[in-house]
Amino acid sequence: MPANKTGPSGKKKGRRARFLVIAVVVLLLTGFGYGTYWSVSTVRASFPETTGSIKLKGLSGPVEVKRDGHGIPQIYADSDEDLFRAQGFVQAQDRFWEMDVRRHMTAGRLSEMFGKGQVETDAFLRTLGWRKVAQEEYDTKLSARTKKYLQAYSEGVNAYLKDHKGSDLSVEYAALDLSHDYTPEKWTPVDSVAWLKAMAWDLRGNMQEEIDRSLMSSRLTPQQIEDLYPDYPYDRNQPIVGSGGVDRATKKFDPKAAATGTASGEGSGAGGASGLGEASQGVATQLSSLSKTLEQVPALLGPNGSGIGSNSWVVSGKHTATGKPLLANDPHLAPQIPSLWYQMGLHCRTVSASCNFDVAGYTFAGMPGVVIGHNKDVAWGFTNLGADVSDLYLEKVTSSTYLSDNKQLPFKTRKETIKVADGTSREITVRTTGNGPIVSDRNTELGKVGRQAPVRDAAPDRGSGYAVSLRWTALSPGTSMDALFGLNTAKDWTSFRKAAADFDVPSQNLIYADAAGNIGYQAPGRIPVRGKGDGRHPADGRYPAPGWDSRYKWTGYVPQSALPWEYNPSRGYIVTANQAVIDQRTYPYHLTGDWGYGARSQRINDRIQWKIKDGGKISTDDMQELQLDNSSEIAELLTPYLLQIDVKDPFVREAQKLLENWAYTQDADSAPAAYFNAVWRNTLKLAFGNKLPKEVRVKGQCLRVRPADDAGPLEDLDGNARTVRECGERAADEAQPDGGDRWYEVVRTLLKDPDNDWWKTTGTVRNPGDRSRDELLGHAMRDARAELTAKLGKDIDTWSWGRLHQLTLKNQTLGTSGPGMIQHVLNRGPWNMGGGEAAVNATGWNAAGGYDVIWVPSMRMIVNLGDMDKSRWINLSGASGHAYHPHYTDQTEKWANGELLPWAFSDEKVEKATSDTLALTP
Repeated sequence: MPANKTGPSGKKKGRRARFLVIAVVVLLLTGFGYGTYWSVSTVRASFPETTGSIKLKGLSGPVEVKRDGHGIPQIYADSDEDLFRAQGFVQAQDRFWEMDVRRHMTAGRLSEMFGKGQVETDAFLRTLGWRKVAQEEYDTKLSARTKKYLQAYSEGVNAYLKDHKGSDLSVEYAALDLSHDYTPEKWTPVDSVAWLKAMAWDLRGNMQEEIDRSLMSSRLTPQQIEDLYPDYPYDRNQPIVGSGGVDRATKKFDPKAAATGTASGEGSGAGGASGLGEASQGVATQLSSLSKTLEQVPALLGPNGSGIGSNSWVVSGKHTATGKPLLANDPHLAPQIPSLWYQMGLHCRTVSASCNFDVAGYTFAGMPGVVIGHNKDVAWGFTNLGADVSDLYLEKVTSSTYLSDNKQLPFKTRKETIKVADGTSREITVRTTGNGPIVSDRNTELGKVGRQAPVRDAAPDRGSGYAVSLRWTALSPGTSMDALFGLNTAKDWTSFRKAAADFDVPSQNLIYADAAGNIGYQAPGRIPVRGKGDGRHPADGRYPAPGWDSRYKWTGYVPQSALPWEYNPSRGYIVTANQAVIDQRTYPYHLTGDWGYGARSQRINDRIQWKIKDGGKISTDDMQELQLDNSSEIAELLTPYLLQIDVKDPFVREAQKLLENWAYTQDADSAPAAYFNAVWRNTLKLAFGNKLPKEVRVKGQCLRVRPADDAGPLEDLDGNARTVRECGERAADEAQPDGGDRWYEVVRTLLKDPDNDWWKTTGTVRNPGDRSRDELLGHAMRDARAELTAKLGKDIDTWSWGRLHQLTLKNQTLGTSGPGMIQHVLNRGPWNMGGGEAAVNATGWNAAGGYDVIWVPSMRMIVNLGDMDKSRWINLSGASGHAYHPHYTDQTEKWANGELLPWAFSDEKVEKATSDTLALTP
């Protein structure tokens, strides 16, 4: 635990220290550019030794660390423990600051590093109890083998920490030391396990959709809400698994069997609201505040809300130029520097009972093993399955009890003490019901709930009222860490599926290929089975449910044997890109009602089908080119309607002509892509955004806009009137259209109904509102022309999509909240990007907030099962987390250009690619 400075002049000291931090870090970082010796030596002090020899306590034999020209390490050892001990040491060399921040986040201890500004975030994370669950997982669930590997990894990290302090670890620690005394604690196995909880949180499914639908219910009819959440287009965008059924007797899934049954809760339609009754009047305030709380939790994998996804696909050897499978994967995650991923190889010199690993791929700094990659026999990739594994419950509460089936039950409570860098602390009480922890206790902006008294006071001394609890699969101990080591050592389809069965959270799509020529897919995960509801409102997870009614509780989990899978399908390929796993209308278990809508997956399916038609063969180059496909489905759908509009204004007509003969591609230098995406954004704003709930902030308080137009009256949480001017800028995320492929489906249906009410807007005496589809689209074209003129200039010949659609890589601590000069030095970019939302080359942006890139293909890989040494890979940034190290961003330019690096795997090829060799000795 870090020591803290205290004393009568603590406040003044703290201000001086913070000023010193800014001054010294600026000196450290900017001075480097001018060749200042002290600055250079300080920055370089943390650079890792990559040649020579280092003694590493605990090793049973010598270990070699071979790094290629991009600093990517390949480790060679003679025992499993030595392999993971060395992995911990090497990752600490490159990325310990990142590791330390992550473990403080997962433990709810960010305040110890960064001060009181993180107290609320810590309080919410303590309420969820990630670290507590990870400890239970380590103590009660994980195998002895996994614990042995985790312990060895921790010993390697701690061996590095023993000899490195302060700026020798990272320049960021030099800054921390000037504001308060901080010494990193030893690494523990639970620090590694807890990272899986952060991973699961960012991939938790439809929690935001639950909140959004509930917030919409205060302004829209049930049918209007259903308009905005259309059914999955099974007839157009094929699911991952094309057919199959579950045997009701054995509860086993057979990909060749006839489909049976109807999914629980499927097709609930406009009647899908929760059975909250009169309590629903209070749920909007609760959930609005909860939504803001969720946004404060660091999203390490991707932005909160919908839209984020990943691509993976595998093609059988019968359709490839090599005659063996090709497997591609590119997870779409938050852009950051250093990249979330860490490339690495782990090799036993001789694979045996005491040394089981010969694997390479992508892992996370702070976790042993490889998460995505291949060994000599099999390759695998991940995309998010998107199963609904979390439910929000509205609870009827008193200060000490909650209602359950007409009985008042006592909360389970625990105390948590949050220590702050300035020496202060805050104690919170976590209250838990049978459904899960009360997450609404952690928000100080809660207003009046239901018909009860205000609940602003800190728990547990609140009066009677309502609260929101969370049921989530990741809050129960699991075995996902066992699964990772099982995947690393899998030799065939049978051992791969056995490992996948242990991967309980987060629920992922797993694709597979092996050197023998087989391909496969497995849907693993702990996915809940819900009760029947009250007869009028199904318990389908689409809305928050009444926590006091046991008919809405979870009754178990989908049997692992019943989860969909495929092995060597006759079509010869498998595509997973967050689309529906299987036709939910006939599959007997409810997985989710909130899939991605299949724009990316169907584009990949179509392009593979076009290529293999009449015997065409797919090469590694073809796989790489497909990863860069930037075609826009919504542009192909909407552009013909835009071109039919008779535009009178020559200024707007000039922009409209850009869309003529456009091929719907979104290259960085494309002017048509820039104009179309601006039209799409303004179409969403006019048709939907001004009719959906919005949030604005005044002095930290959320305000509700009522009615839709900005001229309407406003209220703060106490019911006080506020003007639009007082409210300032509104947030751009709550229930607002993000422009993803769900909105493609919404608009696809409405385009066929030109007089639908969604096309109608509120106007004024001078400017009457739009009354039809074509009027609104014409309005959007005018607004887009004006917007791009302001952003890109009057001359359309100078417009380009990339100038609007830019990527900046930010250091996730000082790079986001430090002084501007520090951010300038630590961060990189911008890059003008092609691609777009719901394109295969998914450089995502949120139409409610602007055009900046907010998620990316965080890495790209293509595995060649015919010759592993002919595989290719790339990372978003580089191997190093040290800001001025040569490998800080040495892969980024190649990544931005769509290039891939050679991926050496065999001993011979690794040796040939090696630039530096470090010997670790006992």
